[in-house]
Amino acid sequence: MSATTQDKPSGRKSLLPDPELRLKLRKRRALRDALSRYGVGSSGIGVIFALTLIFAYLFYETFPMLAPVNMEQQTEYAMPGDDDPSQTLHLTLDRYQQIGARFAQSGMITFFEADTGAYLERQQLPLPEGLTITAFGRAESRRSLFTYGFSDGSVLPVKVEYPQTFIDGVRQITTQLSYPLGEEPIRIGDSDTANYSALAVVEGRGGYIVAGGMENGEIAMALFATTRNMMTGQVQIRRQDYPLPALDSPVRQIMLNESLRNLFAIDEKGYLYSFDIVDRNNPSLIEKIRVVDEGQQVTAAHMLVGSRSMIIGGSDGSVRQWFLVRDEQSGTQQVTHIRSFKHHDHAVTVIEPEYTRKGFLTGDAGGQVKLHYATSSVTLASIPVADGELGLMAMAPTNRRALVTGKDQAAIKLLSIRNPHPQTSLSGLWGKVWYEGRDEPEYIWQSSSADDAFEAKLSLIPLSIGTLKAALFAMLLATPIAIMGAIYTAYFMSAPMRKVVKPSIELMEALPTVILGFLAGIWLAPYVENNLPILITGAVLFPVAILMAGLLWLRMPGRIRNSVSAGWEAALLIPVVLFTGWFVVTSSPWIEVAFFDGSMRQWLTDVGIPYDQRNALIVGMAMGFAVIPTIFSIAEDAVFNVPKHLTQGSLALGATPWQTVIGVVLLTASPGIFSAVMIGFGRAVGETMIVLMASGNSPVVNFNLFEGMRTLAANIAVELPETAVGSTHFRVLFLSALVLLFFTFLLNTAAELVRQRLRKRYASL
Repeated sequence: MSATTQDKPSGRKSLLPDPELRLKLRKRRALRDALSRYGVGSSGIGVIFALTLIFAYLFYETFPMLAPVNMEQQTEYAMPGDDDPSQTLHLTLDRYQQIGARFAQSGMITFFEADTGAYLERQQLPLPEGLTITAFGRAESRRSLFTYGFSDGSVLPVKVEYPQTFIDGVRQITTQLSYPLGEEPIRIGDSDTANYSALAVVEGRGGYIVAGGMENGEIAMALFATTRNMMTGQVQIRRQDYPLPALDSPVRQIMLNESLRNLFAIDEKGYLYSFDIVDRNNPSLIEKIRVVDEGQQVTAAHMLVGSRSMIIGGSDGSVRQWFLVRDEQSGTQQVTHIRSFKHHDHAVTVIEPEYTRKGFLTGDAGGQVKLHYATSSVTLASIPVADGELGLMAMAPTNRRALVTGKDQAAIKLLSIRNPHPQTSLSGLWGKVWYEGRDEPEYIWQSSSADDAFEAKLSLIPLSIGTLKAALFAMLLATPIAIMGAIYTAYFMSAPMRKVVKPSIELMEALPTVILGFLAGIWLAPYVENNLPILITGAVLFPVAILMAGLLWLRMPGRIRNSVSAGWEAALLIPVVLFTGWFVVTSSPWIEVAFFDGSMRQWLTDVGIPYDQRNALIVGMAMGFAVIPTIFSIAEDAVFNVPKHLTQGSLALGATPWQTVIGVVLLTASPGIFSAVMIGFGRAVGETMIVLMASGNSPVVNFNLFEGMRTLAANIAVELPETAVGSTHFRVLFLSALVLLFFTFLLNTAAELVRQRLRKRYASL
C-alpha cells in the first residue's frame, strides 16, 4: 500500500501515513519511551544499589569489632605431675597453645598437653646439693625468662624455649631449657643466707638484671653483662652491684622495666618505692607513694607487656594502672595513677598480662576471673571458675587461652578466650586516652612501631580533623576564586572570550591529582618555604593592583575605553597580574631582610609558630587548584542559564549590571552555586594523592596553617597495603573508610536539601 492515498472527493493527497504505518511509528515511539524511562530509572536504582553495597561491605569488614568478648571454661583436669607433691610456682603455655609447663618448687619442670593435661616430659634444674628453692621470679611473659632463688642466697636464671621442626610437613614442638648466665647459681648480694621474699629478672640492652627483696627490707640487685670470646667460644660474665637503700618494711614485690632505668618495690603496707637506677653506682629513691587505699594491702602486682605500666590489685578488690609521668616542674618522672578497672568482690590474688597487647587477666579470692584492657580502660568479661581463692594463671601467647588453678593447686582449668579487638571501644577511638609515656590524655593515631610491646594508638579524631582541615583550607582558596570567576565569565565576559576561557578552566580538571601532589611536594613546598613573604605581599598586592587598574581604567578617556569591546576588559588585567606577580617574587628577599632578620621561617619559629615544609597551606593551594574547575564549571552553568528575561527586565527597570547580578542572578543561580560548592567540598574531603604527597602526613590535632595533617583518605592509602588482613588495624582502617563515606553521604544529602529549598524559594523569580 502506498504511504499516501488519493482523496476521492477532492482529488488531493493526504500528508498523513496510512493507519498501519502510524501504528508502527507509535509502537516504536512507545518502545523508545519505555526504554528511556526504565533505563534511566534502573540506572538510578543501580547507583543506589552500588552505594548500598559499598556501605554493606565496609560495615561487613568493621562488624567483627562489635562482636562481644567471650570467655568460658573449656575443660578441667588434674594438676600434671601429681607424683611431685611440691608447690607449683608458675604455669606457662607455648605459642601454639599445645604445651603447658608446670614449674614446681622441687626444681622440676613438667610439660603436658594443654588440652588434656596428659604428661609429655620433665626436665630438672641443676640444683646444687643441699640447697632448696625458696623464691621464684619471672620477667615479662614474652621473654620466657625466670629465676630461682636458693636457700644460700644464690639465684639461677633460666629460659624455657619451644623449638620446632617439620617432619613430613608436620610441626613437631620440643622443649628446651637454657641458662643465659650459666648453669651454676650466681649471687646478687653479699649475704650467704639471704632469704628472698621477692625476686625479679629482666633482660635489657645492657644485660641481665636480677633483683631480690628480703624480709628486713633490704634489696640486692646486680647487672650481669655477657661477652663471648670469638676465638674460644667461652662466655665471660661481668657483674656490677647496685647499692640500693632499704625499705621500711618487708619487700613483697619487685618489678623492673626493660629499659634498665627503674626498679619498683612494694612492701607489705601497700607502699610503692620508685628507684632510679640509671646511675649504677648511685641509684636513688625517687618517691614513696601509697598505691592502695588506707588500711588495704597490695595483694597482686605485675608489669604489662613492655614493662612501662604496672597493674596493682588490692585486698579491697581494686585494680589500678600506674606508670611514670614526667612532672613539668621538677623534670622527674613520677608514678601516677592512670585509670581504675571494675572492682572485684574479693581481694585480687593474681594478675596475668597478655603477651603482645595491653590486656590482662585478674583473679580474686572468690574464684572470679575478669578480663581487662588497659588502653581502652574497660573490663571486657567476667566469669566464675572456682569456689575459692585463685592461685596461678597462665595466658597463651596468642591471647586465646588461659590456664587457671586454685589455691589448693589440685586441678587446672583451661579457659577459652575470644577477644580479637579489645582496643576498639568508643573511648579508644573517639576519646582522649592516656597512653604510656605521655604526660596527659591525648588524641593520637600511631598504628605501628618497631617494638613488639608497642601500645597501638588508634584515635580517629586526628584523621577526622585532618580531613576537615585540608578541605577547609582548599575551599577557602577555591570557593571565592571559582564563584567570582564563574559570575564574570557567564555574565560579563564576551562570548568569543568565554569560548576560550571556560574550556581552558574545565581542562584543568583533567590534570591527574598525583601530578599536582608531586609538584606541590617537590617544587611548591620548598619554594614557598624559601620565599615566605610572598604569602603576605601577594595577599595584599594582588587585590590592590587589580583595584588600582580598574580605577585607572575608569579614568581613561572615553575614546580609549570605547576602543575595547564590552566583555574584553579582563584581558587588560593579564599584564597587571603578571607584573604584580613578578614584583611579589622579586621583593621577597628584600622583605625578609628588612622585616624578618633574613629568614621568615626562623622568625615564625622564634615567635612560637611551628612551620613544616609540607603543611596545610601547601595542601590548600594544590587542592584548591584541583577543586576550582569543579566549582567553576557547575557555578558558571548555573549563572549562564539564568533566564534572560529576568536580567533584561532588571536592566530595563534601571538596575546596573552589578545590581542585577546581586539582586537577580545570584538569587536565581544560588541552588546551582551551592551545589557547586558542596560538590567541590566533597571532592576535597575525599582527595588522596595531593594530601598524601604534600601534607607531611603528620596526624596532629590543630588548625595551624603552617603544620601538616593526615586525612582519612590518605591514611587508608598509606596503611591499608601494609596491614595484616583481619587485624584490628585492618578493621579500623575500614571503619575510617566507613566514616569518610558516611560523612560525605550526610554532606551531600544536606546539600541537596538546602539546594531544593533554595530552588523552591526562588522559583518564582
